[in-house]
Amino acid sequence: MFNLNIDKIKRIHFIGVGGIGMSALARHFLTEKKKVSGSDRELSDLTKDLNSEGIQIFAEHAKSNITKEIELVVYTEAVNEKSEGYIELQEAKKLKIPTLNYFEALGLAMNPYYLIAVAGTHGKTTTTAMLTDIFEFADKDPTAVIGSLRAKTKKNYRAGKSKYAIVEACEYKRDFLHLKPDVLVITNIEYDHVDYYSDLKDVQSAFRSLAEQVHETGVVIANSTEPNVAPVVEGLSVPVVNYVSQIDLNLDLKQPGLHNRLNAAASTAVAKHEKLNMEKVSEALSGFAGTWRRFEYKGEMNGAKVFNDYAHHPTEIRATIDAARELYPDKKLTIVFQPHMYTRTKALFNEFAKAVGLADSVIFLPIYAAREDNESGVTSRELSVKSLEFTPNSQYADSFEMAENILRQSMNEEDVILVMGAGDVTKLADALVG
Repeated sequence: MFNLNIDKIKRIHFIGVGGIGMSALARHFLTEKKKVSGSDRELSDLTKDLNSEGIQIFAEHAKSNITKEIELVVYTEAVNEKSEGYIELQEAKKLKIPTLNYFEALGLAMNPYYLIAVAGTHGKTTTTAMLTDIFEFADKDPTAVIGSLRAKTKKNYRAGKSKYAIVEACEYKRDFLHLKPDVLVITNIEYDHVDYYSDLKDVQSAFRSLAEQVHETGVVIANSTEPNVAPVVEGLSVPVVNYVSQIDLNLDLKQPGLHNRLNAAASTAVAKHEKLNMEKVSEALSGFAGTWRRFEYKGEMNGAKVFNDYAHHPTEIRATIDAARELYPDKKLTIVFQPHMYTRTKALFNEFAKAVGLADSVIFLPIYAAREDNESGVTSRELSVKSLEFTPNSQYADSFEMAENILRQSMNEEDVILVMGAGDVTKLADALVG
């Protein structure tokens, strides 16, 4: 990494600024009175918002976007030799402009704070947003970088003026090791990001490394009795607090499901460690409105209720189905699932088939490739056939339009539709209620 003094840098450019993390960090630097620009393949509602806030947005990637006046270029990890943004990264290196990936820049910006980092295979976005609400209600004025849009503000960033920063920490490629937390939350650990990690032990080794980076006066908040987490937190030099002791099954949460009560328990454990007013904590949790694409209610279609969810791992699918069953015990559940990445679909093939089988019916969409080529040849059509072992109502739709037609012809007020996936399937959810 370049030896940079971020306080002295006045002009920053973001390659892939429309990403959820990238846009939050761009907003942060803007609040720090820096001149910020960014590029992406196309305009979106998010990039339009950034532009209205004062960030110069380029709707395409081009060498001309990189000028000698720029002092730092931050790029998304989606940038590689095959991507459109690579031309800008090459130009920056040609002009000898320092370049950092998103997490390198995030660490540079957030490590000077009293840093609360939220890591875990599942639940880190919701927990980060919950903690932001809690610290806000407790008048602690936190800075926050969240991996989604808070429902209450429609923003993924909160500009604070206190010592506190609350940040979502992603384990992909061990990226979270650029963070040096004072408080580390580990929501849970499972095998995921199979294009990078070889097995569960490999994932655990990354989390262990992060836990060992916690400040010597800090703390780790985790479910220390959970089998996948226990070896990660055992024998640490800092205290470990088991957040499960804080679970409240009677807590009035707007977000259904046991997984959200566990997220609330982890958030409460952090609040107690920081000696926050617990009445404020309860008030914040009771009013927590959720985040974009996490069991997000979109509206109705033919009387059927439509929800949009980011679930892209079997455990997340099961949790979302359980939440829907809790909220609508008498309705039929239909999942429209867009698998995310070929490697994940291949590695967790049987688990995906079992998970979706917990619904009453499922429609599979083509796999969202993200950053991959399909080297294994796995397909959603194969997954739809496999899932017939667990549900008699499984079918494949080769497009959003086909899935929408199926739903419009078969759904009514007796149904709940869960549109799931980490790709662009949110467009289908919008179309259903549009």
